[in-house]
Amino acid sequence: MSDKGSRGERVDTTSVAIKETLDSSLYSVEYIKIVPDEIDDIKCELIKLCDEMKLDLVLTNGGTGFSKRDVTPEATMAVIEKLVPGIPEAMRAKSLEITPKAMLSRAVAGIRKETLIINLPGSPKGAVENLNIVLPALKHGIEILKGEASECARKDD
Repeated sequence: MSDKGSRGERVDTTSVAIKETLDSSLYSVEYIKIVPDEIDDIKCELIKLCDEMKLDLVLTNGGTGFSKRDVTPEATMAVIEKLVPGIPEAMRAKSLEITPKAMLSRAVAGIRKETLIINLPGSPKGAVENLNIVLPALKHGIEILKGEASECARKDD
């Protein structure tokens, strides 16, 4: 989410970094779009990705800070049906080991229909660090969401 990026005034390096971080044997990147920091535009885009494209996972980047224009969490909250607080909690907790600024993130995660939406930071470094924190659990979470897995706990967990 970026006003400048959507106007072509800034190159989107974060989406490239996210794509490079995802294991191509587990994830395929189907869609990338730069959306301005407008709550209605973000909501419409998220609804399209979940309801029409029926993607398993939507990773947003940007718009999670304190700026007046940072509205990605609000747009996400407006479209999700279930909150998944553990994901941003884990991202903030682990990121706090790197920088105290992690506590300033307002990122959220949630489910709409059969799609998991996760807000990531706008910087390539922050987005990749946060994505790496949640990647070990994502495949299983998506399998459960899609009804492809039922056993959540194992004796060795």
